[in-house]
Amino acid sequence: MTVRRFNILLALPLGAIVAAFFLLPMGILFLQSFVTRQDTSTYFAILTTPRYLSSLLATLALAIVTTLLTLALSTTVGLLLARQRFPGRSVLIALMTFPLAFPGVVVGFMVILLAGRQGLVGEITRMVTGDKIVFAYSMTGLLVGYLYFSIPRVLLTVMAAAEKLDPALEDAARSLGASPVHVLADVVLPALKPAFIASGAICFATAMGAFGTAFTLATKIDVLPMVIYTEFTLNANVAMAAALSIFLGAITWVALTLARTFGGTGVAAAG
Repeated sequence: MTVRRFNILLALPLGAIVAAFFLLPMGILFLQSFVTRQDTSTYFAILTTPRYLSSLLATLALAIVTTLLTLALSTTVGLLLARQRFPGRSVLIALMTFPLAFPGVVVGFMVILLAGRQGLVGEITRMVTGDKIVFAYSMTGLLVGYLYFSIPRVLLTVMAAAEKLDPALEDAARSLGASPVHVLADVVLPALKPAFIASGAICFATAMGAFGTAFTLATKIDVLPMVIYTEFTLNANVAMAAALSIFLGAITWVALTLARTFGGTGVAAAG
């Protein structure tokens, strides 16, 4: 068997997977967006109908805020865990990554137990101030839920990248008189840029398409996954549901493509 034929045999499973799990579903989804109208007016309606546009903007804003907060929190904790060794460190890491085992519905239920009408936050604020604070069913509740399942993913990536950093780079900066703040800002964070971009893009894409948590919490607000679900199941508007799905997929695809383009391939690792 020649090398060319062998490579073709290796490529056959890849081609089958791409066709079965990407090209065929996306093609059918695209065709379904033209079921009721034989033009692009369905896509135009997304940008001109207040409900669709507001849900799109709300989903984008929520995903961006989730990504930024997740990166900030995960970087702070990840650098500490990557650099410090202390008793119980492995247990702490296991606890912080435990949310990866929970589906979105469970995360939403936990947010309700925390900040729902009978939640812990509400009971504490009622005893302290006399007024019960409930935010589980708002954008704030969704943000808490998204942070809960986003932080572990980014944390693991940041920790892995931080452990590969070359300590000599930081030692050289300190020997030249750089303060700890300048070492962090000028050496550590730029070296972690590929990890930030890659994990941030995944966090953004996950927040854009998260359904389970939104389904559990979004009783008074519309985010794009919930609007797609409503259009398909309650309104039987298959064309609009398909168009919104294409819109959602295109946004996340652009984010992931930009991450691959500008993220680089690694960090400043120890030799």
